[in-house]
Amino acid sequence: MSVWKISGGRALHGEIKIQGSKNAVLPIMSAAIIKGCETELLNCPQLSDVEAAMEILKHLGCTAEREGDTVYIDSRGMNRTDIPHDLMREMRSSVIFLGAILARANEAELSYPGGCELGVRPIDLHLEALRCFGAEISEQGGNLFCRGRSLRGARVNLSFPSVGATENAMLAACGAAGETVITNAAREPEIIDLQAYLRKLGVSIWGAGTPTITISGFVLRDRVGHRVMTDRIVAATALCCAASAGGRITLRDVVPAYFETVTAALEQMGCRIDRKSHSVTLEADGRLHAPRPIATRPYPGFPTDAQPLLMAAALKAEGTTAFTENIFESRYRHAVELNRLGADISVVGRVAVVTGVKALVGAPVKATDLRGGAALITAALGARGTTTVYDIGHVIRGYEAFEKMLNDLGADVHYEDERLAPVG
Repeated sequence: MSVWKISGGRALHGEIKIQGSKNAVLPIMSAAIIKGCETELLNCPQLSDVEAAMEILKHLGCTAEREGDTVYIDSRGMNRTDIPHDLMREMRSSVIFLGAILARANEAELSYPGGCELGVRPIDLHLEALRCFGAEISEQGGNLFCRGRSLRGARVNLSFPSVGATENAMLAACGAAGETVITNAAREPEIIDLQAYLRKLGVSIWGAGTPTITISGFVLRDRVGHRVMTDRIVAATALCCAASAGGRITLRDVVPAYFETVTAALEQMGCRIDRKSHSVTLEADGRLHAPRPIATRPYPGFPTDAQPLLMAAALKAEGTTAFTENIFESRYRHAVELNRLGADISVVGRVAVVTGVKALVGAPVKATDLRGGAALITAALGARGTTTVYDIGHVIRGYEAFEKMLNDLGADVHYEDERLAPVG
């Protein structure tokens, strides 16, 4: 059990560099196996999800090593096509290996993935996309068995612009003969970053960032170097923390357009935002008012991952805000915990109504998922007294040295991982 202790009431000040993107690096690590080659990934965050992906690569017979923020992958020795349950359960994103293994070996065996419990998140879209290439998929005892002896290019029309299904289709298409066209594709910046890596690998691919992606042909390169994009959700988290606690912070090496919906909402709340080409500065004086209704949508709409964070920042804002969650059905589990701090949140179905309160008071709370845990820390920064967040390891899945980043800005955050505590 991990424990976060936050002494609130300290305004945040300073300048920080945002880590590499978790949601971008994981599919890129999967893509490193579609052909045997060496990959050097720069700006790779040190996260438990990344470590889990490295263990999967090693199980498959690849070499995966870290040196600082650089991860080296050599997939030439890949000799397995299965991923056991104990590795799959570590993260939801492990399903992205399905399309990559199928592209490389024309067969794959894995169990259903783990990750945060955010309600029903079927992988039906992933499987439907892979079947378009001629893959045969069956389920036995909770395991998926995929066979595709001669994958062929296809027209893949996604019924919903799922990020994971789009990525799996992109990876599988790299092992298919002929042209593939993916329509109603996800448009997230992480999709663009995956395309950039695949192009360096030798894939003829274009259209990422639009609803239509085309893959046609592959000229393998033996060695690839790629710098992972900055994490836009971590950037949004830092800004929401400053809005909650008050103060003035600057984020460096970011692309402001990638989280514009979040900065726009923070401006509505009364924060002052200064955007440059590769930096963002937020200033908040603690006097906030409720933003207009927030509804999560696929990119370029408001990101579901940022919904708990903005909610935490809005707890003391004057007025009332309605949040509508359109992506996951159980993404308000953090609301009960935020109410323990004195927040006023009522939830009915997919709608959460937040009425601003004058003050929050520290209390023991429990992190129920990655972004929900980060939201509790965000709220605690603006609360009186000390908040203890009990966590089974959710937050470190997506945030590298989160406590250091906040303490560098003047916060008082202490993190303990009891699994690493000495015995006796």
